[in-house]
Amino acid sequence: MDAHIQEFLNYLVAEKGCSDNTIAAYQNDLIQFHAFLTERGSLKSAEDWSAITRDDLVNYILFLREREYASATVARKVAAMKSFCHFLLRTDVIDDNPAEELDSPKVKKQLPNTLTPEEVACLIALPLKNGPTPKALRDVALLEVLYATGMRVSEVAQVKLDDLDLEAGKLRCVGKGNKERVMPLLPEAVDVVRVYLDSGRPVLLGHNVQERTLFLNPRGERLTRQGLWLIIKGYARELGLEDRVTPHTLRHSFATHMLNGGAGLREVQLLLGHANISTTQVYTHISRDHLREVYDGSHPRAH
Repeated sequence: MDAHIQEFLNYLVAEKGCSDNTIAAYQNDLIQFHAFLTERGSLKSAEDWSAITRDDLVNYILFLREREYASATVARKVAAMKSFCHFLLRTDVIDDNPAEELDSPKVKKQLPNTLTPEEVACLIALPLKNGPTPKALRDVALLEVLYATGMRVSEVAQVKLDDLDLEAGKLRCVGKGNKERVMPLLPEAVDVVRVYLDSGRPVLLGHNVQERTLFLNPRGERLTRQGLWLIIKGYARELGLEDRVTPHTLRHSFATHMLNGGAGLREVQLLLGHANISTTQVYTHISRDHLREVYDGSHPRAH
């Protein structure tokens, strides 16, 4: 890998506290950017970035669009490229930043997929249809925690036993940038987690007694983010919801149902761990749809 790219990734870890997922995405994006410039002879040598120009960056954006990348993917790749150019300037690798006045591609915000409360209830109940096996107890607890807290799948995968306070009904969460927040747990979630800890986790744990992660795979090891998503996807498929469910669908449903139930935008922002309230505002569009349904069903002139 290009030495400057590696230095930039190290900087993101040490100074910015970026997550593993963010680092992996930036690494892939910048390797592709480097390959594009190398193929077109824009670099003096494999690790000499001093000759890159604004035209190189514009041509790269055109290259991405010609290959019909999704607008959100193009925006992410361009953001990685701009951040990297800024880093090269700060570290005196380049004298001028070719990305300084480069406009970022506009991304059309799509409303997130959500489930109804009834669909969520069916999803959470599904693992126990064949009895309380250790795996079923784990999966019920997993789904209940995801919906009760609105946590990201990657955050739930990292929860340790020490993060739980079931007596107080709380769960400590480490989110993006290693920022911590304390999530309340509903009584239903507390109950199913207790059952999982008593009757499910010890069986999955086996002899791996040193493992402190809450959710385990059958080998007694930490359940990965990919493993969590496969579990959710499997149950969604059984309910015929596969096309509507993503790793964050329960998170989106949590936010939407909270707003529909009267929670304030600021409170939902804090629960979700959003740095900016504008990120949370996407859910208000869905809530407005709910408001319209209530209005149409309640106003005398609507009939």
